[in-house]
Amino acid sequence: MRHRQIATIARFTLLEALRTRLAWLYVIVLALILLTSYFIQQLAITESARLQVGFAAAAARLATVFVLSLHILSSMVREFNDKGLELTLSFDLRRSHYILGRLGGYTLIALLFALLATLPQLLLAPPQAALQWGLSLALELAIVTALSVFCIVTFTQLMPAASFVCGFYLLARALAAIRLINESPLVGGDALSHRVITLLIDALALLLPALDRYAQSTWLADSAPAWAALGANAVQGALYVALLGAAAMFDFYRRNL
Repeated sequence: MRHRQIATIARFTLLEALRTRLAWLYVIVLALILLTSYFIQQLAITESARLQVGFAAAAARLATVFVLSLHILSSMVREFNDKGLELTLSFDLRRSHYILGRLGGYTLIALLFALLATLPQLLLAPPQAALQWGLSLALELAIVTALSVFCIVTFTQLMPAASFVCGFYLLARALAAIRLINESPLVGGDALSHRVITLLIDALALLLPALDRYAQSTWLADSAPAWAALGANAVQGALYVALLGAAAMFDFYRRNL
């Protein structure tokens, strides 16, 4: 019975995405990115194929994260504002089952997005590299899905939740580069302020997922990574999805509805 309730919520989450024509919107976005990559290839003087693959992969990843997170946030905000959440919870349904159902449905949408994003890469890169890139993108989108659900349950408003998701994602993506820059300062390497900043950056590196290791464009342009790298991404992705899902449940249970 409990599993049926979770599956029902996940099913209605998928139906909502289909009725809002989310898939068609995403396909149009991917088509525009692919056409733009061919245009960039014609403009490039050297390494045109490498530039095309790098642009297509990076743009597809960013567009996928943006469309997916915005859909999750707007969908749940609409349900909060329309009082659909109160109606759903008025039945014999636990709050944890509601979060699991929503998270499961959105994760399935994320997997579909990852599949659609991988198809254009098969035209531009070797099949094995495109497959590994797509699997890593699916893991990254699973983390973004859990993060979006947690943020909208916590903030309950679109702008604060979207701002937190955007900041979290950009910081997790750029944190490795920030650490490299911080390790080689031009001046003031022994200053107290630099040591404090170093400790802060190291603490953030322990808390945030290393999203710069997911779906790297160099996998498609240069060479595919070892499968062990995908295994490490899978372990880290499962850990963060579990933590963010548990945090979303905790915040959801303490809310007064």
